[in-house]
Amino acid sequence: MANSNSCLTTPTKTPASRRNQQSQSKMQSQSKDPVNAESRSRFEAYNRLQAAAVAFGEKLPIPEIVAIGGQSDGKSSLLEALLGFRFNIREVEMGTRRPLILQMVHDLSALEPRCRFQDEDSEEYGSPIVSATAVADVIRSRTEALLKKTKTAVSPKPIVMRAEYAHCPNLTIIDTPGFVLKAKKGEPETTPDEILSMVKSLASPPHRILLFLQQSSVEWCSSLWLDAVREIDSSFRRTIVVVSKFDNRLKEFSDRGEVDRYLSASGYLGENTRPYFVALPKDRSTVSNEEFRRQISQVDTEVIRHLREGVQGGFDEEKFRSYIGFGSLRDFLESELQKRYKEAAPATLALLEQRCSEVTDDMLRMEKKIQATSDVAHLRKVAMLYTASISNHVGALIDGAANPAPEQWGKTTAEECGESGIGSWPGVSVDIKPPNAVLKLYGGAAFERVIHEFRCAAYSIECPPVSREKVANILLAHAGRGGGRGVTEASAEIARTAARSWLAPLLDTACDRLAFVLGSLFEIALERNLNQNSENEKKTENMDGYVGFHAALRNCYSRFVKNLAKQCKQLVRHHLDSVTSPYSMACYENDYHQGGGFGSYYKLNQAFELSDTSRDEPMKDQENIPPEKTNGQETTPGKGEDSHITIPETPSPEQPCEIGYGVVKKEIGNGPDGGGARKRMARMGIRNMEPFRVQNGGLMFGNTNNGSKSSSAYSEICSSAAQHFARIREVLVERSVTSTLNSGFLTPCRDRLVVALGLDLFAVNDDKFMDMFVAPGAIDVLQNERQQLQKRQKILQSCLTEFKTVARSL
Repeated sequence: MANSNSCLTTPTKTPASRRNQQSQSKMQSQSKDPVNAESRSRFEAYNRLQAAAVAFGEKLPIPEIVAIGGQSDGKSSLLEALLGFRFNIREVEMGTRRPLILQMVHDLSALEPRCRFQDEDSEEYGSPIVSATAVADVIRSRTEALLKKTKTAVSPKPIVMRAEYAHCPNLTIIDTPGFVLKAKKGEPETTPDEILSMVKSLASPPHRILLFLQQSSVEWCSSLWLDAVREIDSSFRRTIVVVSKFDNRLKEFSDRGEVDRYLSASGYLGENTRPYFVALPKDRSTVSNEEFRRQISQVDTEVIRHLREGVQGGFDEEKFRSYIGFGSLRDFLESELQKRYKEAAPATLALLEQRCSEVTDDMLRMEKKIQATSDVAHLRKVAMLYTASISNHVGALIDGAANPAPEQWGKTTAEECGESGIGSWPGVSVDIKPPNAVLKLYGGAAFERVIHEFRCAAYSIECPPVSREKVANILLAHAGRGGGRGVTEASAEIARTAARSWLAPLLDTACDRLAFVLGSLFEIALERNLNQNSENEKKTENMDGYVGFHAALRNCYSRFVKNLAKQCKQLVRHHLDSVTSPYSMACYENDYHQGGGFGSYYKLNQAFELSDTSRDEPMKDQENIPPEKTNGQETTPGKGEDSHITIPETPSPEQPCEIGYGVVKKEIGNGPDGGGARKRMARMGIRNMEPFRVQNGGLMFGNTNNGSKSSSAYSEICSSAAQHFARIREVLVERSVTSTLNSGFLTPCRDRLVVALGLDLFAVNDDKFMDMFVAPGAIDVLQNERQQLQKRQKILQSCLTEFKTVARSL
């Protein structure tokens, strides 16, 4: 990097009359120097363009210097030295919470610094501030106000300050928050990471120059932030390295070789990178601006004298002199920025012409949009096209579209549960972890994940314990009606009651979760539509400015999804009522699993686990597996189990046979009732009728002196009820609910959404239709947007005119 060898010369204190004469003489000489006048006009043009970029969020490749470094590495002192005056910059921790864009304007008429702050949301600047204390107060108050509003510890929104002074260079620097290792007391623990991320974002654009500061007391091999700079600019091609507080290191040098090795910084920064070595006054006492500048010049002189006289053999002045001292750094920064300005001017001019053309087109579209508020036919056409487009995007998202980015718009299972407010599955005590629970999904993928989660939740519920009194009441009632199916009917009734009680809340929760997944697609469809229009340069169907219409469309979509959820709840409840009806054969069928069933479904879906989980973790941490075989028996009856019937022993003559032994024989015979449902029920069998004994003409059940025989009757009933419950649950989940939820939610969204929205929005008379467009605030939003476009057009046109003048002088 080339640099000037001239030292900073600070004028001594002179009478006011003489100072005025000197200023007038310098101004006259500058006006006669075409090079200085050209640089000044170019600098002013970029300053105004930068102000416009900050105010309107323009992304313009303006050459800028970004100062970065760790806290207490000297950034604040360096900025004060560049400005040529102090304003208690460190007392307000300037730049540690918000970036500060310092626009330094070398103005010979400003014998005292004049500082003006750009309005927070405008390109206009406020009144000049002369007092250094007032400048610090504005920085502090603006920082505190914004952080309180955003409820954050740091903010990337910059403060823009323009400083006009006769003793500062034409230079613009963006001061960034200093890197820290640990958050201050009372601040979020994430503050250091937020600062690092913000600085990387500010320094990453390739048109920006990095000014990296590090204290001389830190060795390059131990630098904390050098790697962060390499992540931004790996080759240091656009990085200026500054070793601050260089005077602290001088006393460690003894000979020329040691000094030259340190100044070259070889081995760490690369052969083509030459750091600047800067020392500034340590005295922080209140001094005049002239005395402050004199001290800066004096420190530069003392550093050079020490290297020449205090080190044996001196140092390689030809190689390193231009990189030592604040004056050398200031001259280089100013010349480098002006060189970048000159190189970028043609491209900036072309970009400004493009932006002005785009803003003009936006203005025309906005005018048409405002005029269209009185054209009903045009509004109907545009609104219909927009509604159809949103509906199509919803269908595409359901069918598996992955644009916009799921990483940004998708949700994990935990986020779905939290944001929907539904929480955990009712009655489920275990933690349900379906496959891909940690992935951010939306649309059809999220829908299928909820379906799978519902399956896991349903299969995690077993038939709840039943009291002996309840079993006895049901069993005795069935025995009293006669027939030999008392045990089977009693256990089936217990299973049906448990299924209605425990599975109904699961079905409602599944419908609510699926409705939330579909409801979230509206915002994603809007973003997808916006992205598609931007890619196709097609903006005629953008209805964002029509607040009333957009609110009506959102409400119609929400109402459509809620109605689907209501209808699906009724359908799945109907299936639950059917499968738990006394006339249902779900409890007695024995051949369902021969076709596959739940077990095969889970084996299939285990292959689709996409989450990044460790293979060494237990399977239960990856997903919920259905109940497996226990002691050689399956939870769900009918799998690999030979149905059999145990015929009770012939009762003694002293005991009446009220259990219906004869009826049992009849059922397994070839009588008129031996076919159909009775055959299927008979195949289930009545196992172990031995425990039921008749005493004194009645059926005995419960805790008696018979011990294990009587208690085995209760166990038999509970075991049979659990098997019936499992069969009901499996038939409900595998045969009914899944297909119903898919056809009840997804099919209407694909086929009927655009019609339903169209009927709600457009099947009305013109007066009611226009209410959506003349609603309070709708026209105001459009007019405010037009005003912003007018301001943006005006300032960009002004910058364009100015850059045309600059380009002619190149």
